[in-house]
Amino acid sequence: MNYFLKANIKFITYSLILLLVIPFFGINFFISFLGNVLLLFLLIPLLLLLLVFLGFNSYKSKINTCSNCGAIYFGLNKTCMNCGLDLEDISKNDQLGNKPSESTIEVNAEEIK
Repeated sequence: MNYFLKANIKFITYSLILLLVIPFFGINFFISFLGNVLLLFLLIPLLLLLLVFLGFNSYKSKINTCSNCGAIYFGLNKTCMNCGLDLEDISKNDQLGNKPSESTIEVNAEEIK
């Protein structure tokens, strides 16, 4: 028995070190791996929802309605496909680009008797 211990002391030492070190780092690796996988499962749907939200808002900003007939058209059309109204004139008359002072209406108050 002593001969076996003397002959294989390095083997036993390295075996004990591996039996103590590998489970610690293995469990640590496994826990971090599970944490990263769960994080990906939570973040990927949030990222997809954000992309859908941004795409929807971009698409919604380009949809307009005709002021004459109420038809819905995509922002690249020059004339309404339903009534033929020139849509470029409407976009030029849009008051979103005007200053607020140009858009206000002057009201004169009168006393009612």
